[in-house]
Amino acid sequence: MGYDKEKVGTVVLGVIGSDIHSIGNRIMEYALKEEGFNVINLGVQVPLEEFIKAAIESNADAILIGSLYGHAMMDCEGIRDKCIEAGLGDIILYIGGNLTTDYTKPWEEIEQTFKAMGFDRVFRSGVLPSEVIKVLREDIRKRRERRGKC
Repeated sequence: MGYDKEKVGTVVLGVIGSDIHSIGNRIMEYALKEEGFNVINLGVQVPLEEFIKAAIESNADAILIGSLYGHAMMDCEGIRDKCIEAGLGDIILYIGGNLTTDYTKPWEEIEQTFKAMGFDRVFRSGVLPSEVIKVLREDIRKRRERRGKC
């Protein structure tokens, strides 16, 4: 495709906690790579600390977390604070999937809970990769502008 992956962005991708759902992860990896992103895919059953470690090692622009088994709130507890402690205070944090086992809870409430945890964007299960990539490009551009790295 001829993209400069350094200019497009580097992302750390994976499925958090004890979750073994890999199909969405692989689809997202493929879509990101097709759009020129440098993707570090950690796979499934990834502890929170591994996302942070990989982001430091790769100088990532963003961490994209998937979770389908409904325990993301527990798995991601303290994520922004842990990123700040590791020197990644301004890293872009995305999460998507079936984030709770309480299917009666309104989506807006679920989204607000994860934003309060420090996530920049929260996506429902079934979101199209193109929708994620569109906002990711913009979020990376804004982050780089703030850091003076256009």
